Amino acid sequence: MTKVLGNLKPQEVWSIFEDVCNVPRPSKHEEKIRAFILDFAKTNGIEGFTDKAGNVILRKPATAGNENMKAVVMQSHMDMVPQKNNDTVHDFLTDPIVPRIVDGWVHATGTTLGSDNGIGMCASMAIMASKDIQHGPLECLITFDEETGMTGAFELEGGILKADILINLDSEDHGEIFIGCAGGENTIAKIKYNQVPADKNSTAFNIVVKGLKGGHSGLDINLGRGNSNKIMNRILWNASREFGLSVSKVAGGNLRNAIPRESNALVTVPNDKKDAFLKFATAFTQRIQKELATTDPGLQITVEPTTLPENVMDAVNQKNFLNAVYACPNGVWEMSADMIGLVETSNNVAIIKVENGIAQVETLQRSSVESQKEDIAYAIASAFELAGAEIERTGSYPGWKPNVQSEILETMKTVFKNLYGTEPKLQAVHAGLECGLLGSVYPNWDMISFGPTIRSPHSPDERVDIKSVEAFWNYLVETLKNIPRK
Repeated sequence: MTKVLGNLKPQEVWSIFEDVCNVPRPSKHEEKIRAFILDFAKTNGIEGFTDKAGNVILRKPATAGNENMKAVVMQSHMDMVPQKNNDTVHDFLTDPIVPRIVDGWVHATGTTLGSDNGIGMCASMAIMASKDIQHGPLECLITFDEETGMTGAFELEGGILKADILINLDSEDHGEIFIGCAGGENTIAKIKYNQVPADKNSTAFNIVVKGLKGGHSGLDINLGRGNSNKIMNRILWNASREFGLSVSKVAGGNLRNAIPRESNALVTVPNDKKDAFLKFATAFTQRIQKELATTDPGLQITVEPTTLPENVMDAVNQKNFLNAVYACPNGVWEMSADMIGLVETSNNVAIIKVENGIAQVETLQRSSVESQKEDIAYAIASAFELAGAEIERTGSYPGWKPNVQSEILETMKTVFKNLYGTEPKLQAVHAGLECGLLGSVYPNWDMISFGPTIRSPHSPDERVDIKSVEAFWNYLVETLKNIPRK
């Protein structure tokens, strides 16, 4: 079969990436991709093994004359975010990703592409398999379950890796060097409610919020895109007060680190209020579409009659729940005063599920300032505690403090200028790069992050710029040739 990406440069990266597209690798289901990487290592004569946690580590000695270079570990993650369009039939546990080329970009077909972090992973594998690229002692660390909890980074043990320098390949803008990142934490609120019989003199409706862009809850949080959970809650909050709406079920979002694109609710409305409710729904849809006309023009809200459910939430807990979700902050909380344009602190109301007597809300806080991360988590917990919720805080991980005196930073600035004639931009990213966690295990590491240009990661609109992959590759190769000596 002819490869769709077969003529793209650098072929050594794209060839591996297209093979990887055929290997299922959603987070928490990395068995097949782990086996693929180890088989690749064996085929190419590369030392390869898994640690106790399940991360894959590859090793390669220095090329002749470069034995005295500082050792480098190239780091990426093997898993991908499994998101698809509502009308796409795809099983991420069995079906391949289908890449396609559109106007200089590689996309998938109705699903996420997995260029985050597949391109970085494949570039490091291509380096390890190369016979003619000059470099010092090399290691390759490919972690698992980065997208849903950074589990591989959390469970990495000290002493296994021998490197002096960490080059993370999980950034998403060519021409930018990342020297810092946000930390994160999950706050989960759970409200137990009484299920009461639905009023027989009412009509049931399915409400669907869809058509939103979604995106990465760190990188895209400042773009003003709609959050389906917050939009749905606005509908339910208003309609419960004006028309006596009762909630039976809600399901919105499915990943903590993706801005939710869709939400569904099963509700009832008294028969004598249903016509007024439908008029309200039409007017409300138009209002929100106008609000999001620039940032999320694809928003659709549908309201369709359906079979009356047996039970709905009791009125007291419903009011408390809807109030708490309304009060819960979402989006940008604080901008950085030190780096203009950088989001310092944010929250994503990621997942809401109401069913069988439990109303649960999962949120993800990010901040490059630990005290701010704690502050917004307390604000969220306070809103839900007032509603009688049980609060659980999980998965806290540290940020990565920038080091502007970094030796590898100076090297890469010089290499970039020699290649492209300009200075790279120094950035910190409002996302959870694994550098923060890895640096806490290996505090001696001099760390940096860069990558090709990727847009709309964590959504079916994900795409990677073809020319930037070639530039990223050339930059990586030249950097490895110029690593400082011991």
